[in-house]
Amino acid sequence: MSEFTIVNPDEAEDAYADSDVPGEFRSLTESLGCSQLAATLIRIPAHSDFEQGTGHFHDEIEELYLVTRGTLTMRFDGEIRTVSAPAAVRVAPKTPRSHRNEGDEPVEMWAVSRQLGRSDSTKLDDFWEASPEAAQHAGE
Repeated sequence: MSEFTIVNPDEAEDAYADSDVPGEFRSLTESLGCSQLAATLIRIPAHSDFEQGTGHFHDEIEELYLVTRGTLTMRFDGEIRTVSAPAAVRVAPKTPRSHRNEGDEPVEMWAVSRQLGRSDSTKLDDFWEASPEAAQHAGE
């Protein structure tokens, strides 16, 4: 294994490319050859609800979100916060969370966590009400 790896995130597969979800979800974990970390680039267009009203939590994983561009509306359990770049946000395991872009500028955010080699994520349907400021589907 190499001592380092450099990857262009735009060359990583966009898991949402053929879906109705607004934005991009590009996991770089495998292409970087990570054995301990998981890294994902998330791009959310202006006025888009990336998780489409849903949320999620992780049983074991502590996540670090690095907001590098734009402003997100983020929900952590029952608390809603506005988070503007540059910002680092740590979310503890078991904490329900979601995010959407209600603003006029696109958002770029990195999700970094410990790699488990398996999913420990639980989706929460109807986590919060649809935002009139954020499209629920691509192309709206």
